[in-house]
Amino acid sequence: MKIAILGSGRMGAALGQSWAAAGHHVTFTYARSDAKLQRLAQATGGAWASVPEAIPDADAVLLSAHWSRIPDVLKQAGELADKIVLNCCVPLDEDDANLLYGPSTCGAEELARLRPHARWVSCFNTIPSETFAPVRVRTLSPQPQVLMYGNDAGAKQVAQTLIRDAGFDALEAGGLTTGRYVEPFAMVTAVLAYGQPGGPALTYRFEKL
Repeated sequence: MKIAILGSGRMGAALGQSWAAAGHHVTFTYARSDAKLQRLAQATGGAWASVPEAIPDADAVLLSAHWSRIPDVLKQAGELADKIVLNCCVPLDEDDANLLYGPSTCGAEELARLRPHARWVSCFNTIPSETFAPVRVRTLSPQPQVLMYGNDAGAKQVAQTLIRDAGFDALEAGGLTTGRYVEPFAMVTAVLAYGQPGGPALTYRFEKL
C-alpha cells in the first residue's frame, strides 16, 4: 500500500517506519526540514515529497501534524476527495496543555467539516510515539489495542489493516462523534506515559469479563 505521511514529526516518523517495516511504501512530507524527510526516506526505503506531490498516488494518508499546523497542511493537501485519511492528531493548544474542543464537538468532527469529502478514520491518537518501535520489534500476544472510530466502513477496513501492520489490534469505537470522549482519554494516556515511572512506551488493552 502507498501511504502519504502529512506531518513527519515524532508520530509520523514512528508510524511511517512501522509501516515501511511491514512492506508498505511510505512517502514522508511536511517536516521542519527537507533533510529530515530525506533521512526518513533513506532509512525506510521510501520517498519524500511536498504535500501536494505525495497525495495523488497514495492509497491512504496519515494526518499527523500539530493541531496549530492543520490549516496549513489542509491548504496544501487540497480537498482530499475520496481519500482515506487516518487522523492521529489531538486538538491541543499551542502549549499542548488544553483541548480546543468539547464536550459537544471534537477534533475528528471538525476535520470532517473542513474536508467533508475525505474518508476520515481517527486512530493512533491514544498511543505515544515511543510505543511503535518496541511494538514493532516484539511479538506481543495478545496485541495491544488502538481505538478506531469513523463513519466510513470501507475506510475503517483499510485502517484496521494498517493498525494490524503496525503491531496493534483495532478496537472499533463507533463514529466520529466518539472523538468527544477519545480525545480527553488521549490526555489520560499522556499523563500515564509521561508522568509516571517506567518510560513512555505505554500500551493498553480493554477486556470484557
